[in-house]
Amino acid sequence: MDKQHYSAKMDLKLLLISVLLGIICFSDAQKEGNECINANAKFCGECIQAGAKCGWCKDPNFLKQGETVSTRCDELQSLLKRGCDEAMIENPHGGKKILKNKAVTNRRNRAEKLKPEDITQIQPQKLSLTLRSGEPQSFDLKFKRAEDYPIDMYYLMDLSYSMKDDLENVKNLGTSLMLEMSKITSDFRIGFGSFVEKTVMPYISTTPAKLLNPCTGDQNCTSPFSYKNVLKLTSDGKKFNTLVGQQHISGNLDSPEGGFDAIMQVAVCGELIGWRNVTRLLVFSTDAGFHFAGDGKLGGIVLPNDGKCHLENGVYTMSHYYDYPSIAHLVQKLSDNNIQTIFAVTEEFQPVYQELKNLIPKSAVGTLSANSSNVINLIIDAYNSLSSEVILENNKLPEGVTIAYTSRCKNGVVSEGESGRKCSNISIGDEVMFSISVTSNGCPNKGKPETIKIKPLGFTEEVEITLHFVCECECHKRGVKNSPLCHFGNGTYECGACKCNDGRVGRQCECSSNDVATEDMDRTCRKDNSTDICSNNGDCVCGTCECKKRDNPEERYSGLYCECDNFNCDRSGNKLCGGHGRCDCRVCICDALWTGSACDCSMDNSTCMASNKQICNGRGTCECGTCKCTDPKFQGPTCETCPTCPGVCTEHKECVQCRAFGTGEKKDTCELECSYFNLIKVKDRDKLPQPNDATYPVMHCKERDANDCWFYYTYAVNNNTEKEVHVVDTLDCPAGPDIIPIVAGVVAGIVLIGLALLLIWKLLMIIHDRREFAKFEKEKMNAKWDTGENPIYKSAVTTVVNPKYEGK
Repeated sequence: MDKQHYSAKMDLKLLLISVLLGIICFSDAQKEGNECINANAKFCGECIQAGAKCGWCKDPNFLKQGETVSTRCDELQSLLKRGCDEAMIENPHGGKKILKNKAVTNRRNRAEKLKPEDITQIQPQKLSLTLRSGEPQSFDLKFKRAEDYPIDMYYLMDLSYSMKDDLENVKNLGTSLMLEMSKITSDFRIGFGSFVEKTVMPYISTTPAKLLNPCTGDQNCTSPFSYKNVLKLTSDGKKFNTLVGQQHISGNLDSPEGGFDAIMQVAVCGELIGWRNVTRLLVFSTDAGFHFAGDGKLGGIVLPNDGKCHLENGVYTMSHYYDYPSIAHLVQKLSDNNIQTIFAVTEEFQPVYQELKNLIPKSAVGTLSANSSNVINLIIDAYNSLSSEVILENNKLPEGVTIAYTSRCKNGVVSEGESGRKCSNISIGDEVMFSISVTSNGCPNKGKPETIKIKPLGFTEEVEITLHFVCECECHKRGVKNSPLCHFGNGTYECGACKCNDGRVGRQCECSSNDVATEDMDRTCRKDNSTDICSNNGDCVCGTCECKKRDNPEERYSGLYCECDNFNCDRSGNKLCGGHGRCDCRVCICDALWTGSACDCSMDNSTCMASNKQICNGRGTCECGTCKCTDPKFQGPTCETCPTCPGVCTEHKECVQCRAFGTGEKKDTCELECSYFNLIKVKDRDKLPQPNDATYPVMHCKERDANDCWFYYTYAVNNNTEKEVHVVDTLDCPAGPDIIPIVAGVVAGIVLIGLALLLIWKLLMIIHDRREFAKFEKEKMNAKWDTGENPIYKSAVTTVVNPKYEGK
């Protein structure tokens, strides 16, 4: 019992701690959660920027004495509860408007030729969003991978000496690749460029002989160069073969090459390369690593790459002047120009370029054979990999604006977060959907419209979104500048309150912010000439009390002298006004059906209804939803419990006995004392009323009379408050004992017990005799008899021999 008592106490302590923690957390959540009050908004525009739940009450008579203008800003339900009419609440909302919504292209047959600008893969193309702070605006974006979409591919090759055998295979690449790509698109163009290294020490040898021929013993080796645009994009595969066939290998000193310089020029020199507004592929083929930003210092080059085009006659002329570009700079330019990169590199440098691929979106890496013989299959596989994945990106967002993506890809796959930006395994003709949600926080850039763009990586099409911001309320437009309501025109009267001019303060802008509080002003802030200014619950501003704010935003001071509040009313069950009313100036205003100083007195009598449908069982009065029993013997919530009363069955036993059977202690006074109930006799117990059959409670009783006979009856009070007793009209008496069997049984029992005792005694004696005999036998065997001469024996003195006896 002690352990159980201790355990119960510990459980109670834990429960109390949990309740206290819950109250504290709830209070903190209220404090932090009501962003509207915490914003301390001075006008409607500030209020609606505080959050999507905030509203502004523009009713001129809404504020109570002592409340500041900022209390007009509150959550909508709170404003309604505080008495602001719904029509007087400013609560603007954002919206969306689709401006251009051309359907995605659905080509019926491949023979149908379309210009690139006539093909649509993304829908919608242009829309306008109106954003209110904290209120997201969403729209759906559809992407469909178009059939027979044009492709531009630029082949950028490393022509250092180690790539000599690769060049031989690339010379026939044009027509072969044209043939393979024709299976994917009927509009394919190909271009070619080459690179080696910056033409300064220590990347190349600057001796005159090495500048002419950096490859020892090879007369087909040309002078080193940084980057050459050999052939701009063309649909003539034979021309590609011809020009590439005229190229010669070159050489340099160090292992890494200047490929990043070449990639940058290919990306930014769009007109010279011949890029169209279609799918753009850059194939970067090398068997070495790369230099990047900072490496130029080895050659005395310190100026950062400017990311501009510097091609003259197809040759990069500023390699000795600008450093290599950084990876981030390269990523930006490739993305800006919608170029997808395929790195065709030897197996040795696979790990290096795999890491580079992870930094460059929409890029792929393929393993190039030693002589580039597999380059066509590599390009086809890489293209299929790139084009089967859709990744959305957006340009830089205005401050305070965020975008959330949710993708709905093939086979019902739904993803959110970063994964919501992309869909994989997209085949030609497949449609995927993206849900895009745009949210603003506050009013960026003073409410000026902003434009953002969303596009699939590697594609030129994009969605243009114009953002408009809700920074002011509708009532702001009807504001009256220099209104006489604002103390002789010291402010703008808008949305039910004065928006004071610079240098003015007060509810009606009646004071200058430079004024110092004086004794005269303070006097008007003292109630009944007391010494407390604003009841110590506020500050005297311009002779008017402005009440302090509480940590809990739901709690407020109010009144002319801040003498009122809504949190110091009586409590019941640790709840303000018992949870059944509101606190107004330290007095509880109770809800319907509740009364009392703490609204803890219920006027509902249903809780006082007893099981017999009587209020307090007819033995008390219902006060505050609880029975006050008038009969001291009865207690309980409905005055039905009587611990000192005899049971109902015992109470009515004597009267039932005398009226039904004419016996018992009250048989002589039966008519006088036992006429208070109706007696109904039944034949057997099955005829008695059952609890499930009655429309009112029934008590079943079983009692015994002086002759040890049982009688059965029920007691009930019917709906007419009449007492009814149903009784079985026959007594259940026990039968008398049968003497002969009892005597015979006793005699037989005695005889049997005697025989049993005799047999037990005989058995014990036999066992005892057998043990004694066995003991005797054992001692006999163990005895040792002396066979020597007896000491008292004397031999004969004379021996007589019979001569006739011969020993016979």
